[in-house]
Amino acid sequence: MNILLTGASRGIGAAALEALTESGHRVAGHSTRGGGGLIAGDLAEPASPRAIWQAALDQLGGRVDVLVNNAGIYEGVADDSSDEEWHSAWARTLAVNLQASADLCRHAVRHFREHGGGRIINVASRAAFRGDSPQHWHYAASKSAMIGMTKTIARGYAAENILAFAVAPGFTVSEMTEEYLRGRGGAAIVADIPLGRVTNTAEVAEAIRWLVIDAPAASTGSVIDLNGASYVR
Repeated sequence: MNILLTGASRGIGAAALEALTESGHRVAGHSTRGGGGLIAGDLAEPASPRAIWQAALDQLGGRVDVLVNNAGIYEGVADDSSDEEWHSAWARTLAVNLQASADLCRHAVRHFREHGGGRIINVASRAAFRGDSPQHWHYAASKSAMIGMTKTIARGYAAENILAFAVAPGFTVSEMTEEYLRGRGGAAIVADIPLGRVTNTAEVAEAIRWLVIDAPAASTGSVIDLNGASYVR
């Protein structure tokens, strides 16, 4: 199976890259700066999704079976910031987290329609359902919209064997968050999780791997929560 995975250089993306390649699949990984065999592309730039898609096709011999939209940013902005800062933060977060993912989904759907189907897995967030901090309105909004987009794709193209799923992790431990978790902020985060610990990247990667390979077609449109019961729908 040929897979395009964005945001593959660290965290959930790196764990997913490992899980998928160890399962015997060909993965065209992406990161902002590239290197190490990864496709380079800044998703804040409008032309990047098309260039990344084409680079993946070139790397995978002209065929992509699965798109995993994992890349995203989590950059805060204060509600009392200037209008310019506020609008800039919203524009950047929506461009990277939503518009670029939508563009890649669009390329995937067109490609899948020509090749008998395919799968899309979008990495959203618990914030899509329960919200986020006062500094992250835009992040929560982008992930809520990603869930809506995923369900729309699932409903619109299931008859053509184009399936769409999402995962919604809560706070996830990775090399980016370990230091924070060791500090005072970590205690408050863990106290809010009935499981008693945060999710790790390998757990999210396993959910992605299952959706890519094993999830039955009838589950299209579904969202897998990975948050230790810190938010139950």
